[in-house]
Amino acid sequence: MHALWKILAKKSGRDSVSAGEIVTADIDLAEVNDLYLQVIKSFYEMGKEGKKVWDPDKVTFIFDHYSPTPTIKAADNHKKMREFCNEQNIDKLFDINKGVCHQVMPEAGIVYPGMLLVATDSHTTTHGAFGAFGTGVGATDLSTILLEGKLWFKVPEVIKINIIGKLKPGIMAKDVILKILGELGQDAAVYKAVEFTGPVVENLQMSERMVLCNMAVEMGAKTSYIKPDNTTREYIDQRVNHDYTVYETDSDFEYDEVYEFDVSDLERVTAAPHDIDNVINVRDAGDVKVDQVFIGTCTGGRVNDIKTAAKILKGKKIANGVRLIVIPASDEVMREAMKKGYIDTLMESGATISAPGCGPCLGAHQGVITAGEVCVSTSSRNFLGRMGSTEAEVYSASPATAAYSALYGKVVGGEE
Repeated sequence: MHALWKILAKKSGRDSVSAGEIVTADIDLAEVNDLYLQVIKSFYEMGKEGKKVWDPDKVTFIFDHYSPTPTIKAADNHKKMREFCNEQNIDKLFDINKGVCHQVMPEAGIVYPGMLLVATDSHTTTHGAFGAFGTGVGATDLSTILLEGKLWFKVPEVIKINIIGKLKPGIMAKDVILKILGELGQDAAVYKAVEFTGPVVENLQMSERMVLCNMAVEMGAKTSYIKPDNTTREYIDQRVNHDYTVYETDSDFEYDEVYEFDVSDLERVTAAPHDIDNVINVRDAGDVKVDQVFIGTCTGGRVNDIKTAAKILKGKKIANGVRLIVIPASDEVMREAMKKGYIDTLMESGATISAPGCGPCLGAHQGVITAGEVCVSTSSRNFLGRMGSTEAEVYSASPATAAYSALYGKVVGGEE
């Protein structure tokens, strides 16, 4: 069996499982973000009056998509969620001062190898970087979990993506995963699991591994996986205060598909409007004027991302007419970036710094774009209307490409 299958088998009380089987598994952690007040509504509709969640210690609410709240409706949602957490004795409420759920949960030590984690966010595949089975679910499924602590799963087939070679200086995980998406397409892994392997992956820091696993969902993946190693343990053991299990994939396991990518010659790439698999080399983008650059989100707002941008922009000014918005993925990231001087460097260059959270990634606030504008964003999606107007264009790229684009006022990946 694959390690992910072993997690499902363990959580469903079985000795083994196979692809295509339906199992009912115990959930280790259920996360609700602030988009999904419907979870609470459905919980009350399905449960009896006075019903309690199955285990408050295994539930977390995180306010990140509308944080701080930009509308009265969003503020009311937050209010109702706070009341629910108080009523249900849910202590793991991460309010508007904490950041993006996929950054906050690992930092808080509630993500670890061998666990089954579900959340009301499609990018929960991120947590495969820690050897967890992480997947996104809808409001009704999450409500069911709050009541019973279980959910059904179809055991996914597993695709292996082996990444070999040696990255050129300045090439980031975002470039790697965009290249893979451009080659395989958005439907390459629908309801399958994606495992990332190879020497390139082994040499990536945790923040970069998270980018690979995060964007596995952009090819339709149900979940993702990177085998835990010393890099994983070094991160986990500083934060997790209990035992965990690292499951090993059997040596004779047969993958549904195996792909190999040699990234030795990989250049900076970008997903051009309006599809994440519409991937081109940045140098081929043409003379595209940029109105806004956004560095942040669960694929571009970590310390290394901010450090990369600060290094490029140090002692320089962003181009006239360009807005550079930088939003750290969490308060921990912001504090570290401030301590290292990265935030000050970016502000000196002309950047606007906003509170940790998802920001304009979903077109909600803190940097929505209007008709005719072009934005280079480190976010994971560039769909039509994703960041505001359906008449705007979004280029998804690495923090390095984003920083250079802010510096020169057009879509570029290096010194002009």
